[in-house]
Amino acid sequence: MLTALAIRDVVLIEALDLDFRDGLTVLTGETGAGKSILLDALGLALGDRADSGLVRTGADRARVTASFAPLSAGHPALALLDEAGLEVEAGEPLVIRREVKRDGGSRAFIADQPASAALLRDVGATLVEIHGQHDERGLLAQRGHRMLLDQFGRIDTGEVAAAHAAWAAARDALADARIRLSEDAAERDWLDHAVAELAALGPEPGEEESLATARADMQKGARLADEMAALDKALGGSDGALAQLRVAARRLDRLAGEHALFADALAAFDRALIEAGEGEEALERAAEALRFDPAELDRIETRLFDLRAAARKHRVEPDALAALHADLAARRAAIDAGEDGLAALEAELRVAEGAYRDAAIRLHAARRAAAERLDAAVAAELAPLKLDAARFCTAVEPLEEGHWGAHGADRVEFLIATNPGAPFAPLMKIASGGELSRFLLALKVSLAEVGGASTIIFDEIDRGVGGAVASAIGDRLARLAETRQCLTVTHSPQVAARGVAHLLIRKASDGTVARTGVVPLDAGDRREEIARMLSGADITDEARAQAGRLMEAV
Repeated sequence: MLTALAIRDVVLIEALDLDFRDGLTVLTGETGAGKSILLDALGLALGDRADSGLVRTGADRARVTASFAPLSAGHPALALLDEAGLEVEAGEPLVIRREVKRDGGSRAFIADQPASAALLRDVGATLVEIHGQHDERGLLAQRGHRMLLDQFGRIDTGEVAAAHAAWAAARDALADARIRLSEDAAERDWLDHAVAELAALGPEPGEEESLATARADMQKGARLADEMAALDKALGGSDGALAQLRVAARRLDRLAGEHALFADALAAFDRALIEAGEGEEALERAAEALRFDPAELDRIETRLFDLRAAARKHRVEPDALAALHADLAARRAAIDAGEDGLAALEAELRVAEGAYRDAAIRLHAARRAAAERLDAAVAAELAPLKLDAARFCTAVEPLEEGHWGAHGADRVEFLIATNPGAPFAPLMKIASGGELSRFLLALKVSLAEVGGASTIIFDEIDRGVGGAVASAIGDRLARLAETRQCLTVTHSPQVAARGVAHLLIRKASDGTVARTGVVPLDAGDRREEIARMLSGADITDEARAQAGRLMEAV
């Protein structure tokens, strides 16, 4: 809901601060007082084109600030702001500010954060609807009619959306399979050769590393063979160091009883023999680990060469050869089973398409039923608005298959025929200004319970009508204002009398400069203004009495 509007240096407005309430607010004033300036200023804040002509003479820039009541969680404006990267919390008032320089440059801010004019328009559309005789947005935009009908009929389009997603997925899967099959079939001979070659090679995961380790150990054995032989000769045999050490220990054993020092020497020799034995065993283990068979080394090197050559050929690591073999074999098998696979995918596609068509048919029937209810609701509003000869029709027509989507397979458009026997056509193409405004009001009242902006503005919707028609317009505006905030610029006393708030727009001049101002009216001032609207410049007592009766009748 619009709570406040601050205008600075816009056309004839030097400084103006307005507060708004919920319900129906009427704006009146003499012709030329500047009522359109207020709407132009609000439109600027909501993303309309930044026209430097709006800047007041003598000022360097125009500024407009629109304040809105806190937005509830889930409000579409919050989603737009979040997508744009602006931080605005649910439950916080929303402030939109727009500045236009005399040189044509402009800046926009949402919650004190810079924003583009496009974002301003998108966010503004979720906050305020402006309906006038020349408005080509809102209810006149055919692209929104389908959504409005679905909201009016409380139609759930989730089934169709899910069916469309499944259909699209099945179609994509079949297309991908056909591409893969075509590509694989083109390289059938290569696959045959590659699979046979890898099958003959028989690579295993981790094989290359284990072979490389074994080869390295064998190569070390070959390099250390002479040293190992020298060690064996020095330590082993009857003349080796260990044999001599054992001979010396046996002699010390015979002498150990002769002197304590012999016993100490024997103990040291025993320890040395133990350590030497452990060293001998370690050397034996090393010799075993480094022992190699030249034929086995040759086999390992040949196997490594084959693995690495195959890896280079297929541009993978040696450890990936086994997985590559499995993949190529699967691709080759897929060629053989390709037709069967395609047939299965084609069957799945037919099932998915059938499910979508069935869901779209059910959705179409629901929309046709909702359209009949909407047509009846609008028809009931036309006669009181002096449009009894007109007819309203919600056209629900099938789209060509290429335009089907998650929204279904229907094109929805609101149509009217203004004269008996005349064909139906889009609203804006055949309705006159006054008729169009009343049609929009009838449609908006009929759609009052469904979504839309919380603030609706009608610009001179009562132009060219009076009496009972004006009263009917006032009654419908008041009904609409029961569920959302409504503002209307009006020349009709019958409409003005229905407002819960009344703003008088007037222009004053000091002889050199003209300025537009807005004055909130109390009950007495309202009666005087409505009397003026009834009688003109010379307000009579009868006009005041009639104004009082209009206000009391509300």
